[in-house]
Amino acid sequence: MKKLIDYTKILRSKNAGPLYITFDLIFHDRETMEYAAQRLTKARIAKAYDVAEEKIDIIAYEVVNSIKITFPRKNISGSLADSDIYGCQQHIPLSQIEI
Repeated sequence: MKKLIDYTKILRSKNAGPLYITFDLIFHDRETMEYAAQRLTKARIAKAYDVAEEKIDIIAYEVVNSIKITFPRKNISGSLADSDIYGCQQHIPLSQIEI
């Protein structure tokens, strides 16, 4: 089974304000995006990030072969407990999910 990173053209994370993290998954074609969208579940993301499933939003943008995932950050961006102020290093657990 391949990892999510093997299917994407771009997989990145970033802040969506100080309270949320968002992930952009951009695929080479619609077929690959649909394949990933069917297999990338909230349960898998919740397990990878230790976040409640009901706090995860997954939005597919079929016109541009992409998926956006957003959920609350564990630590507010810039707080003393935060280790990634821009949220740009949070994509690794997502990239390793097998689909």
